[in-house]
Amino acid sequence: MDLSLEQTINNKLAHCFEQLGLDTRFAVVKPSDRPDLSDFQCNGALALAKQEHKNPREIASQIAAVLEQDADFSKISVDGPGFINLSVSDSLISSVLCAMAQDNRLGCSRVANPHKIILDSGGPNVAKALHVGHLRSAVIGEAIRRIEKFVGNDIISDVHFGDYGTPMGMILGEIIRQDGDLSRTSTYNIEQISDFYKRANARCKENEAEKEEASRITAELQNGNPEYYKAWQHLRQVSVDAVKKNYDVLGAHFDLWLGESDAHQASQEVIKMAQEQGISEVDDGATIIRLEESNKPKPPVILVKSNGGIGYQVTDIATIKMRVDDLKADEIIYVVDKRQSLHFEQVFEAAAKLGLVKHTKLQHIGFGTVNGSDGKPFKTRDGGVMNLEDLITLSKDKVRESMPEAKDLEGFASEAEAQKYIDTLVEDIAIAAIKFQDLKNNIASGYVFELDDFAKFEGKTGPYIQYAIARINSIMRKAQAAGIQAGDIIITNREERDLALKLAQLNNVVMRTHEEKEPSIISDYAYTLAQTFSTFYNASSIMNAATPAEASSRLRLASLTRDVLKLLLDLLGIKAPEVMLKK
Repeated sequence: MDLSLEQTINNKLAHCFEQLGLDTRFAVVKPSDRPDLSDFQCNGALALAKQEHKNPREIASQIAAVLEQDADFSKISVDGPGFINLSVSDSLISSVLCAMAQDNRLGCSRVANPHKIILDSGGPNVAKALHVGHLRSAVIGEAIRRIEKFVGNDIISDVHFGDYGTPMGMILGEIIRQDGDLSRTSTYNIEQISDFYKRANARCKENEAEKEEASRITAELQNGNPEYYKAWQHLRQVSVDAVKKNYDVLGAHFDLWLGESDAHQASQEVIKMAQEQGISEVDDGATIIRLEESNKPKPPVILVKSNGGIGYQVTDIATIKMRVDDLKADEIIYVVDKRQSLHFEQVFEAAAKLGLVKHTKLQHIGFGTVNGSDGKPFKTRDGGVMNLEDLITLSKDKVRESMPEAKDLEGFASEAEAQKYIDTLVEDIAIAAIKFQDLKNNIASGYVFELDDFAKFEGKTGPYIQYAIARINSIMRKAQAAGIQAGDIIITNREERDLALKLAQLNNVVMRTHEEKEPSIISDYAYTLAQTFSTFYNASSIMNAATPAEASSRLRLASLTRDVLKLLLDLLGIKAPEVMLKK
């Protein structure tokens, strides 16, 4: 039997369509728009009407007549111009759920044709602290990475560190300004390096000559100046180490820690290819690739600046070349602020003109901004950009307000052990709150970061889902202590049926999330599933069930709900604590 209820029904529909000589492409159901009338609906008859030159209601009636002979359907009806309403039998629902419960993937399928995906979802720059703008890239990227891996694709995540551009020249220039040379560079930590960058950035904004000097130093670094290169090695390593700490706390995993510098040789190859293919030209001292301007003006791609430095976009084009040539990428996905959409249009078009991506799909998933209550990008009280580390601290402090004191906890060898447990729990809940607050929103939309609401244990929040799992864990412990074991699922009331149908949507939800690259689909499903379970449990006692069989069935439903919710949180990159604590 197929472990997906929808696919099981689609298979039955396809067989029916074959019997009637109808195009099986339209043999597809979806959850009913009117759950009070049916479980699923098929709109295929409307699409078939033109093809068959028949009234859609007539086609729908023919399909319904065949399906009525199948005992797995409890009710079939035709509504409106030709909508087919289908209600499935309780026995079919039960059999599908029992099979899900025994499957280590909970009935989730894999993609038919796995392929290799390179995921670019970091983009931090040297010497700059991660801020809320990096939050979305890391959180969304990690969710997409986990989902693609789960459905069977070979996915490699790359942070793509910004380490070889003008900011590095600015830092080197500022160190020389302060010290006279670069001899002390290896003694500087991330705080000092960040301070150099801030001062250099301010100076370059005010003084064009300073900006040109930074560009000159950058060009010399890229062209192999040994003194600059030695200092750069230290600056890069210190910056990478600092960034890794933040990403580790967020649970954002990267397989590769490559950066602009790693694409330097490939950048030279790209520039040479463009010249040899005759698609580059020199304009005002710079080497460029002109792009098509069909609907709107599109600036050219600058390969080499007039000062000899490599253009910003070239490293991205070169990185595409490396990912195709060395990693054999079938698809490259960029999770980057949607305000960079023009940049990626230029990069993708230039890569295509160069013949770099004949069989590789390029996709930019642009996300909206994290905003404050004023609707503008989220900032600190003094007006600066909110650092990611500060945001995590704010979240932890908010969660800690709801935690009991270590001295009040029982079952620990010492108060120190209890405090350690609380600290771990606080971090897990705080990170869940931050991530779910982000992932419950459509990627392309910006959202308001609500510090007072996002860490609550009720409502559409990460802690609410975590608490639902912990609650089910408690229910299962009590039931098992009473000698109740999970058994076959039997449906005896409406609440059980609603929960069972909601659980049966899992595979469809996961595959839709994969296809649309939209983690908010999973977030929404996790929340509604937790709500549906709460309604079920309030109406369907396990401990006081009418029969042992009902108790075993309800425990199985609870167990399956827990496992599904844990899987959903894991796909979003969120931990599910065994136990939750509240004051």
